[in-house]
Amino acid sequence: MDMAGVAVFFLCVVGTSVSMAAFTPSNNYLLACGSSQNVTFLGQLYVSDSVQSSVALKSRGDSFVVTSNSTAPFSIYQSARVFRSTASYRFDIKRQGRHWVRLHFYPLPAQNLTSASITVVTEDFVLLHNFSFDTYNGSYLFKEYAVNVTSNSLLVTFIPANGSVAFVNAIEVVSVPDSLIPDQASVAPYGQFDGLSGLALETIYRLNMGGPLITAQNDTLRRTWENDGKYLHVNSSASNVSVNPSNIKYGDAVAPEIAPNYVYATAESMGDASVSNVNFNITWVLQVDPSFSYFLRVHFCDIVSKSLNSLIFNLYINTDIALGSLDLSNKAGNLDVPYYTDFVSKVPEDSDTLTVSVGPDINADFPNAILNGLEIMKISNEAKSLTGSLPVDTLLVLPPKKHKTGIMIGSVVGAVVTLILCGLCYFCLVAPRSKEANQRSSWLPLPLYGNSLTMTKMSTVSQKSGTASCISLGSSSLGRFFTFQEIMDATNKFDEGMLLGVGGFGRVYKGTLEGGTRVAVKRGNPRSEQGIAEFRTEIEMLSKLRHRHLVSLIGYCDERSEMILVYEYMANGPLRSHLYGTDLPPLSWKLRLEISIGAARGLHYLHTGAAQSIIHRDVKTTNILLDENFVAKVADFGLSKTGPAIDQTHVSTAVKGSFGYLDPEYFRRQQLTEKSDVYSFGVVLMEVLCTRPALNPVLPREQVNIAEWAMTWQKKGMLDHIMDKNLVGKVNTASLKKFGETAEKCLAEHGVDRPSMGDVLWNLEYALQLEETTSALMEPDDNSTNHIPGISLTPLEPFDNSVNMIDGVNSGTDDDAEDAATSAVFSQLVNPRGR
Repeated sequence: MDMAGVAVFFLCVVGTSVSMAAFTPSNNYLLACGSSQNVTFLGQLYVSDSVQSSVALKSRGDSFVVTSNSTAPFSIYQSARVFRSTASYRFDIKRQGRHWVRLHFYPLPAQNLTSASITVVTEDFVLLHNFSFDTYNGSYLFKEYAVNVTSNSLLVTFIPANGSVAFVNAIEVVSVPDSLIPDQASVAPYGQFDGLSGLALETIYRLNMGGPLITAQNDTLRRTWENDGKYLHVNSSASNVSVNPSNIKYGDAVAPEIAPNYVYATAESMGDASVSNVNFNITWVLQVDPSFSYFLRVHFCDIVSKSLNSLIFNLYINTDIALGSLDLSNKAGNLDVPYYTDFVSKVPEDSDTLTVSVGPDINADFPNAILNGLEIMKISNEAKSLTGSLPVDTLLVLPPKKHKTGIMIGSVVGAVVTLILCGLCYFCLVAPRSKEANQRSSWLPLPLYGNSLTMTKMSTVSQKSGTASCISLGSSSLGRFFTFQEIMDATNKFDEGMLLGVGGFGRVYKGTLEGGTRVAVKRGNPRSEQGIAEFRTEIEMLSKLRHRHLVSLIGYCDERSEMILVYEYMANGPLRSHLYGTDLPPLSWKLRLEISIGAARGLHYLHTGAAQSIIHRDVKTTNILLDENFVAKVADFGLSKTGPAIDQTHVSTAVKGSFGYLDPEYFRRQQLTEKSDVYSFGVVLMEVLCTRPALNPVLPREQVNIAEWAMTWQKKGMLDHIMDKNLVGKVNTASLKKFGETAEKCLAEHGVDRPSMGDVLWNLEYALQLEETTSALMEPDDNSTNHIPGISLTPLEPFDNSVNMIDGVNSGTDDDAEDAATSAVFSQLVNPRGR
């Protein structure tokens, strides 16, 4: 946790009457590093590191001590131990489990420690890498980590950069209650993250909403909670509320160690009289490091209600709804009873903020929302690092814990045998195939119903081994075979400057083939089980499909334990980037209609063009890509699902997709149909018209969800009041009316009331015809041309080449027969949320 500029952090004390059970840690090491005597700080005794009997300091070179009695802000910072070379503290662990590892740094001026470059690692995790006060905006630094210790000792190693030194002023290694950090947490808006116990965490924020600073002296686990005020997006949106801490009643589900009663006794609630709209969400904006996942714990306690079941509200993490219709007193069991819940959220590479919001539920009798506390901890990445991408063994070669000749000999023999086997495999398998691959240069066709690979083989790969590289993609129906060298050449050795996006599967790079054809290269990540599952699904789906309005698969590579797919490159990127969030010029109404029609054709083909329907399950504006001619193509089939059989009405499956686009019926009943895609496409249509996100929790409550908000205006016949201002006065009224009616039918609450994608396509085509014809000639009777079920249909069609599907074949313009243009960004240019 960064504590720069908060001098009162250790000085402010909120009181001494904290009501909580005492926790006695099995291991409780508090070291004053470099000090010649013990030091008292915040009521705790820090023992000199030179006399602590259960701690061994081992240095590969020399270390020295720096002291100062005048400049240090606190007693704990009046001494430091400085290392010229790698050095380690070894702590004896009496009881294994989670431990706080807390580090204190203050660059005493005696040795000009400001320029010191500090790296800190344990046996398994990188805690700090190349930190220097030269680039730090603060006078001192406090870092808190949660590390699971699974042996009888913990090694904390300090590594100075070449030509520099490392130092530390104080170290704490303290046991944490077993129940404090679970192994599992929810992933908003659905799903579960497993395996937290095997990861290291770093505290980034710990906030006491609506209350004062709580110091370590007032927390059983010696945590510090700061006030949330400076992180509020709109200060006037929140109002402080509080009760006497003695009113807080801990139940069976929440132990006092989870958070002190001072946290639950204060809260931020919805705005005060100065806020024009009391339903405005409260949003906290927090700076974080991109590309990391974060553990979030939200703390609630209903201290505002007079009766049970009266406080019902929603919690949002970024644009995803994490908790919907939370009846707080019902969940906690009573008023004034604490309740908390945990989430994991991934921050994309192109973002450095994480937002948390609360807002009233639409069904609440008394609109209000509160939040009492918030903790955010960074989760170590695949390299087991909390800063950067270098693992411990790259930064430091640790000495073996045990020296046994037998083990060493066995390791050498094992390595030799492994090398011999690898050599035999190469000459027997890889070399012949490489020769054959060099002869395969033609572009092979993608069959409409191709069975390109045996997915059962993929599914039987050992999950324990996690070795996705065992999967062979060799099949002519996957298109051209690329050698790994060709992929390396095309992407300039996976140059980060050519990176297009990052997803659960791995990374996507822009590439250029030898002949000049631009492609998107999707490189699978074998460590990500979720990414591999999506990767497999996309392979299976694209091996069956070919259509002008679906992104095309060009080929593949399965050399060197890689799983790589090559797609056509979409020059104009995702539709969303042309609607909002960028400086790209606005699209005309006609072009928006043509793009919507193209996407509808692609989805209609998925639903009707194969032997068994395919449900996309993740229709949204980031998954509709545009080529150099703005031809729309549906992309990202990682969540796609084969539709119900002829004798079935739905597919029962876990809810997946992106919140804001999710079919509410599917979300409630977990019953998936083609009409779920229709609902999502209705949200897309409203994005096209209004140019704003599907969900925006920063807006007033009634505007958060675009589907709900737009439908209130559509039912009034006033869509023109909320459409993109760039379209005002430039849209044929009849065309807009037809567009609004189509979207309204798509967004019907129940799937049976929604049209098919064929009906949607027909009506969008007609809206385009209305736009292209003068209003005077084309102003129709309201009921004369509506092909959507439930609205009368005249037997005379308005134009000859409207879509007339027979057994999935277009009898008008033969788009399906056209070759897919290799023009242009594959399915996950933008890191999607809500996965």
